[in-house]
Amino acid sequence: MTTNKNDLNCETPKDMYVKLISSDGHEFYIKRDLALMSQTIRAMLSGPGQYAENETNIIHFRSISSQVLARICSYFAYKARYSNSAIEIPEFPIAPENALEILMAANFLDC
Repeated sequence: MTTNKNDLNCETPKDMYVKLISSDGHEFYIKRDLALMSQTIRAMLSGPGQYAENETNIIHFRSISSQVLARICSYFAYKARYSNSAIEIPEFPIAPENALEILMAANFLDC
């Protein structure tokens, strides 16, 4: 999928969404407030001039596959839904064969 440079220049959509790109080129558009649950992404998207990602709202993860990044994005939504929840929190399912990769990515992203 090609993205026109002007696609993310509109004030509201640019500020509301972040594009995360996996090592195999898949693009994930997620709400900015969900992405900010990761302390690493928060650091990349805040502070003037520290990171190019702050200007573009696009983050390339050269060591995180699309399968793992998809689960991480799902976890952001899960965490947002159940943070400060009064109901019983269900288990977040992770396939055993992906557990190590997801753990390493979550450690890197600090989420």
